This record gives sequence, C-alpha cells and structure tokens, in this order.
Amino acid sequence: MESPTIMLSVGPAQRHTRDANMSEPDHRALNLSNWESRVAHHLAGYAIDALLARSDALSRVVAFDRPRLGDIRGLETVHLQCHIGTDTISLARLGAHMTGLDFSPSALAAARDLAVRAGVDVDFVEADVEHAPAVLGHGRFDLVYTGIGALCWLPDIRMWAGVVASLLRPAGRLFMREGHPMLWALSDPREDGLLVVEYPYFEVAGGTVFHEPKTYVEHEGELDQPTTVSFNHGLGEIVTALLAEGMELTELVEHQSVPWNPLGDQMVLGDDEEWRLVTAPERLPLTYTLQAVKRR
Repeated sequence: MESPTIMLSVGPAQRHTRDANMSEPDHRALNLSNWESRVAHHLAGYAIDALLARSDALSRVVAFDRPRLGDIRGLETVHLQCHIGTDTISLARLGAHMTGLDFSPSALAAARDLAVRAGVDVDFVEADVEHAPAVLGHGRFDLVYTGIGALCWLPDIRMWAGVVASLLRPAGRLFMREGHPMLWALSDPREDGLLVVEYPYFEVAGGTVFHEPKTYVEHEGELDQPTTVSFNHGLGEIVTALLAEGMELTELVEHQSVPWNPLGDQMVLGDDEEWRLVTAPERLPLTYTLQAVKRR
C-alpha cells in the first residue's frame, strides 16, 4: 500500500463552519446539549459489561496509562471531565481516593450508577472545569488526572492550567494523555487517502463549529444534538501555560497510537486495542502523555 501523504490544505471545510464571534455561553450550551445526548450511546458502546465483569478490570484508557501512572494507592485524585466515569472507576480500582468532575448531569447520573454496580466509592461532582477549585477546594489533591478528548472543549488553556495548579497540593502531580493537537488539526478521512491539515492547530478565539451526527463509539443511531464547538491548543501552548502556573514538566511522550479510529481506512487496530496508521506510523503523533509537578 502506498503511504498517504500529509499536506497543508486551505480547501473548503467538510464538516464545519467557523464563527469567531460565538460567545462562551453559546459554546457551553451547545456542548452540554451534545454531551447529554451522547450518554445513552456511550453506555452502549463503552464496554461496560467487561468493566463490570471483574473487580480488577480497567478501562482501555487507564490500562494504557497504568505503567506511567505508577502506584497511586491512597492518593487524593480528581478526574476532570470524567464523563460517565469508566476511567474514574478504573483509577479507584488502582487504589486512588477518587473524585470525578463533569458538567453533564446525565453523564454523572450514569457514572454514579456504574460506580455502585462496580462496588467502588467515587465522589462525582457536577461543575464546569473553571469552577473546580471553588467547588472542590484549593490545594486538596495529590493527583489531577485528565483523559483523552478533554482539553478540546475548553476555550482557554491558561484557565485550565490555573485550575490544575490550584487543585494540587505542593508537589502534587498532573497526569494526562490527550489527543495530539496535530491529530485534531487533520481533516476527516478523504476518498483520496490524503492526510490533510484543515483545522487550526493553535488556540483560536471562538473555536471551531462541527456538525457530527454520530459519536465516536460504534453504536447505531444519531445524536439528538450533533453540533459542537471545539478548541485546539498547540503542544507549546499547553506546556507554556503549565510552566506559567509554577508546574515543572517531568514527562512528555508522543505516541503513535490512539484508542479509537479517527482516520478511517488509514488506521489499523493492534493487539493492544490501539489504532495506528496502516503505513509509516512514525510520521504522525496521535496522542501524547504529559506529566508535571507543582513546584510553587
């Protein structure tokens, strides 16, 4: 198979329109409605039965993270943007004292139910990320955990970095694995097989509006509210924001794999249940793991 080419394109958008004047209440309302409509689909597509079948089962995301997470037993940990709680429950099974925070009431209701069924104790709290320190307390946590597909819903990466630093105790740690901003900048899969840079790599005021009738899990049916507003943040912007808040970078690893298929026929599923480019996967980072420690 011939290797797909990565090229820069400024051609017509395939799934979005931009509105630089969209206000924060608009993007929050759209995104909340979208995530509320995803809950039923994700309960059907998140391998819930496998997670509940054994008391030591972990989500695929946390299973990937586990070697880098290390021993988290006894750590006061908050999972920001926890959604339906599968990763939060998995972290609790590794021995952390877990708090999960999300802005979706339906997702949190599902998360609380799953935690009861899994037999783990997790405190799920409804709030926006920006309000987390006020709601949860400043300097309370040993570990802040953020999973894949979280930062793209936040319009200001500096705000997020400030929240992380505020939540952590001195010497507390941030752990995150995220979709790479290079991946978020690529177009949808194209008939010609090209990997094309179509969307902003850097943070852009107003974000980018997408209309996607289906969610990213394999489940039939369309979303009741398919419109979202997302915000990419360059890797340098993320690191710089954390450094400005007194965080010290301790790990930054770019990965050639991602736990879902974002690029159609260009991807192949490995034995580890991670997706990679079919040919020459070393050409494109798909996710990254970042760790940082609060020094002041």
